[in-house]
Amino acid sequence: MPDSSVQYPELYTTEDIQHILQIAIARQGEDDQLTRKQLWEIAEELDLDPQTIQAAETDWLQLKTIQEKHLAFDRYRHDCFKQKLVKYLIINAFLVAINFLVLNFTPWSIFILLLWSPAIALSAWKTFHLQGDEYERAFQRWDFQNEVKKTVNNLWQRLYKAWKI
Repeated sequence: MPDSSVQYPELYTTEDIQHILQIAIARQGEDDQLTRKQLWEIAEELDLDPQTIQAAETDWLQLKTIQEKHLAFDRYRHDCFKQKLVKYLIINAFLVAINFLVLNFTPWSIFILLLWSPAIALSAWKTFHLQGDEYERAFQRWDFQNEVKKTVNNLWQRLYKAWKI
């Protein structure tokens, strides 16, 4: 029963309704998952057109797929950066150690370290800068390369199976 001391608005925006329903579903105490049948029942109770809910579900699935690809791309970029950083640290530590253990004069290894540092900084900036046209171009390029790899792999698997038979 609604609390009489609270003034409830007569009209709600679509965003408000979504938020209220999201909170209500979360409070039900279930495992925060509904079946597709339940989704369609809710849509029917809200008098939503079946084509509208189907289109919304399709859009949501496409958006979810793109988000998952972006997360995979970000993990890939982080892994590549970690590899570059580890190489940088190992090589420069080795050069500095040689410089100071063998040659106790003119720290030439510092020059290599200083020349290589801006490249690592730029790589870090590109890795952690997750917006903009350059990021989208890099994502599109990565996604295209992955699609090509999948296609070649599928073709190779089919040829292999055909050859075995």
